[in-house]
Amino acid sequence: MPRSARVKAESGFYHVVAKGSGGQNLFEGPADYQAFLGFLSQACEKHGVAVIAFCLMTNHMHLLVEDPDGNLSQMMQSLMTSYAQRFNSTGGHIGHVFQQRFKSQPVEDDAYLLQAARYIHNNPARAGICAAWEYRWSSYREYVGRSEVAKTSLLLDMCGGREGFVAFSAGAQDGSYRFSQRTRVSDAEAQEIARAVLGGLDPIDLKALGRERRNALLFDLKEAGLSVRQIERLTGIGRGTIAKASQS
Repeated sequence: MPRSARVKAESGFYHVVAKGSGGQNLFEGPADYQAFLGFLSQACEKHGVAVIAFCLMTNHMHLLVEDPDGNLSQMMQSLMTSYAQRFNSTGGHIGHVFQQRFKSQPVEDDAYLLQAARYIHNNPARAGICAAWEYRWSSYREYVGRSEVAKTSLLLDMCGGREGFVAFSAGAQDGSYRFSQRTRVSDAEAQEIARAVLGGLDPIDLKALGRERRNALLFDLKEAGLSVRQIERLTGIGRGTIAKASQS
């Protein structure tokens, strides 16, 4: 599958996102969240990466990391492989756990670093779950309490301590920060990507699959970088169906 090279951050800081394959849940209970954080700590220590902030949602997760030695890909591969093996083994699941490739966005200045942390911590609030400070599976509580996974000293120093962090976090997201969208894939690349994602299945044959399997593969095509129009041309499936599958 053709893949664009990751943009390297001169600062060494990245906002990382990984999702469950086909929109499936990554976490099914407290033990899963705790296991993931354990694997995250181990992988970061092994590869020299520091976690600045994190938020684990049901079917995706956000990390803000410092990667001074360029080991982000190795760290994420180690983390995702270890967690996927445990998730499938303990939960009786089969197949891919994560979407094929995690996404990363460079964070190049102090203002964006703070905004990225606030964006990450506010995921539960944007999803209508609870306020950032109430959510158990993010690093927000580490910033106002005891640090266990996240390296909190950097942002706390930038905010002037815990009170400054709380005040900044409570501020409205001004919209200037968001996780970047994927770059456009050419039609020629789209055909190659579709063949790789579908494992040899002809895209036109997706119409004959059951709804759940069809939607999972449509989601995978969308996440691999294909536009709704490209998927429509390749599969013959209507845009409405594709759009709904990509939001599942």
